Amino acid sequence: MLTPETHAIIAGSTLFRNVELEGIQFRLQDCGVVTVPRGEALLVPGRPNEHLYIILSGELRVYPGGPQLPEHAVLQSGECVGEISLIDGKNVSATVIAAESTDVLAIPHDLVWALVEMADGLARNLLSILAGRMRHDNLALVINQSQSLEFERASSVDIVTALHNRRWLMETFPRVIRRCERDGASLCLVLMDPDRFGELNQRRGHLVGDSLLRKIAGELMESLRAQDLIARYDGKAIAILLPQADTATGTRIADRLRRVVAETRVEVSEDGGSESITVSCGVAPFRLGDTLETLLAAADGALKRAKEGGRNRVEVAG
Repeated sequence: MLTPETHAIIAGSTLFRNVELEGIQFRLQDCGVVTVPRGEALLVPGRPNEHLYIILSGELRVYPGGPQLPEHAVLQSGECVGEISLIDGKNVSATVIAAESTDVLAIPHDLVWALVEMADGLARNLLSILAGRMRHDNLALVINQSQSLEFERASSVDIVTALHNRRWLMETFPRVIRRCERDGASLCLVLMDPDRFGELNQRRGHLVGDSLLRKIAGELMESLRAQDLIARYDGKAIAILLPQADTATGTRIADRLRRVVAETRVEVSEDGGSESITVSCGVAPFRLGDTLETLLAAADGALKRAKEGGRNRVEVAG
């Protein structure tokens, strides 16, 4: 026998809201009240479920991926659970655990459908509950995807320059190199390194050095073609991959970027003082059989010659 307090909770529940109970409450007298102890599972994935549950007191938490992960939903008095297995007739898909000792009204599925036949409002409420579940699930999916993308981006971006980092370079550059080799397209790799950067850091401090690197990175990104790739390679060195660029084109692009850097200045004091820096570049044209490692080695050799030749210049490998 259901108590008046239980009838009041049922009448205000999401399932029976705005439904006239006088004609159907006699059918609810046969429903049992189940107490779920704190920490115990009401529903377990993979098992059949023959009831729809209305929470009378306490709190249930839903864990689609298992209780070792954060809860997906928190359900309290007046809300229901078990409606998905009611609709699709399949086994439970999520773990539902009592966060505290929880009393639920267990309504057999057959009785739910019988009540739907007797009260149109109940059918509308059931649809509303399902729509709310779908909206919540979609929002959670969007949030999870956004967080995943943010994490992925953070793991592949250099914090100082906002360029892609070495990890991204080592994953992405080889794919482009293989594609150019397969298509018979030309390609150059440019290794760029600031000149006397250590002296700048000693004179102005690392904050100024980082600010200048960040400014240079932004200017370089704006100066590249749409198909070009750029990443911070090692320390202060920057690697640039130039698909569809033969030796002459790659050298010309590298020299243009060298001039862009030389013209880039960053303010270092309120009185208008500024700093700039030059870069040396090594260009390694792709040859059949080259890999990212051989291109980097060739570009590094050319870069060393540019440094030895007076800096602020471009040298070509081989």
